[in-house]
Amino acid sequence: MDALRSIRGMNDILPTDTNNWQFLENSVAELLERYGYGELRLPLVEPTALFSRSIGEVTDIVEKEMYSFEDRNGDSMSLRPEGTAGCVRAAIQNNLIANPCRLWYSGPMFRYERPQKGRQRQFHQIGAEIFGYTTPDADAELIILLARLWRILGIAGAVTLEINSIGSSEARAAYRTALVAYLEQHRETLDDDSQRRLLTNPLRILDSKNPDTQALLNDAPALQDYLDEESVEHFAALRGYLDTAGVSYTVNPRLVRGLDYYNKTVFEWVTDRLGAQGTVCAGGRYDGLVEQLGGRATPGVGFAMGLERLLLMLEACGQLPDAKAPDIFVVTSGSDAQQAAIAAIEELRDAHPALRIVQQLGGGSFRSQMKKADRSGATLALLWGEDEVSAGEVTVKPLRDGQEQLRLPLVSLAETVTSLLQQHTH
Repeated sequence: MDALRSIRGMNDILPTDTNNWQFLENSVAELLERYGYGELRLPLVEPTALFSRSIGEVTDIVEKEMYSFEDRNGDSMSLRPEGTAGCVRAAIQNNLIANPCRLWYSGPMFRYERPQKGRQRQFHQIGAEIFGYTTPDADAELIILLARLWRILGIAGAVTLEINSIGSSEARAAYRTALVAYLEQHRETLDDDSQRRLLTNPLRILDSKNPDTQALLNDAPALQDYLDEESVEHFAALRGYLDTAGVSYTVNPRLVRGLDYYNKTVFEWVTDRLGAQGTVCAGGRYDGLVEQLGGRATPGVGFAMGLERLLLMLEACGQLPDAKAPDIFVVTSGSDAQQAAIAAIEELRDAHPALRIVQQLGGGSFRSQMKKADRSGATLALLWGEDEVSAGEVTVKPLRDGQEQLRLPLVSLAETVTSLLQQHTH
């Protein structure tokens, strides 16, 4: 039989990579906690109607990209393609938004797309949402938080912020009518994708990557000319907050979001380090979504970041963490020594819970065990043989700096091991 393989675009994350993932996930989680966001853990599967009602029936995600199926009751279910809709559903169902709140979530999302670097069919996001505030200081907090995150990760110089206001739904409806009327006059000039969107989601044409379409848009009606006064004032206040906080940005009048639920503020953090996949984090305001999904009218604003792309960014900027090596590798010779070592090492773990200690399993010659100890990257090897067992001692061998090994009374190992590690890591 042929060996079974993972589904295309749904990749294993191997132990050689999980150190990088944990570093990124922990960095984001710690920062969100410091800003007062509570973690929400969401199901992978939701009713398909949740996404068709929130994202929009005529978006690419709902039409072509969702993994949907019928369960045994004949109900349509979908693997989540994004996190905001599920977060809003959970907030309504569990009455989390009875008062203003800050939430965040993380995990895999699923979309049927052509796999490429930085874009997979199973991909991972961390998102954060604020509910209950109509004021632009909530928008500003999310953006300022992200600016701090990029500094923590060491990639601030490689990402730039683009912001825009897409106004109210009424303002966008009026603009949509004017934009469609203009583009209909030039339909033959539009690329195939934009011609399709002209009938379904014409605002998405604004961020088309086709140069001919972009050139055509230079003379198109401008969204800014159709914004309502409240949205204009909201956007001006947001810019004031960002200016005061020292967050640099560019106003991109063609920046829109691909999902139907956004209004007013939209933003993206983009980079030129990843080729075509230039967006590493995006978000905006969605004041009507909670009511749209059956809750009482509650404003919201949030963002989501793609972890795969951020890891590529960390690699491109030389900011990936060093691989974690054991502090100590345990080598034994003989069954008596192995038993003595197991007991001693567990006492050492009790005394120093943070130590990374690896014990060679399955025996083997002393020479082969030492080769494994060296390859592990450990700072010290602890050696037990018949002599050490009978004398109640342990041999400590430095593995990185060429210094001489020494024998210690076993009873003093827990007291001295941290100073020995510090001595041989500097």
